[in-house]
Amino acid sequence: MECTVSWTGNTGTKSKMGFVAETGSGHVLMMDGAPDEAKPDNGGQNLAPRPMETLLAGTGGCTAYDVVLILKRGRQDVRGCSVKLTSTRAETDPKVFTKIHMHFTVTGKDIPSATVERAIALSHEKYCSASIMLGKTAEITTSFEILEL
Repeated sequence: MECTVSWTGNTGTKSKMGFVAETGSGHVLMMDGAPDEAKPDNGGQNLAPRPMETLLAGTGGCTAYDVVLILKRGRQDVRGCSVKLTSTRAETDPKVFTKIHMHFTVTGKDIPSATVERAIALSHEKYCSASIMLGKTAEITTSFEILEL
């Protein structure tokens, strides 16, 4: 897997702290810094997600992917899955994630609660490399709800 991240601040764009990531799979992702009124040259223009937000979003995508795949392989009638991530970061550099809570909402028909709980646990203990990696610095907790169709 590879990715090239390039600073866009010297290309005439508005943002002084914008970046574009070009992934090995041929996709492009924009990132930007938060505005910094005290030091305008250090801040962005709020034109795209922050790099740490993309890390959190990627982790959510990784674990939701696992949960859906595990439920489908278990022949569950899953129709939707979302995960809301809330996090806390350290106050000093490096400002790593120290707490992450993931709340899953699974929509489907007759999906047993224990099956969803097991799918989430398998993702976090075995399959989701992103959450397992972030679990080295952050306490990760989960909860879920099932919406019946």
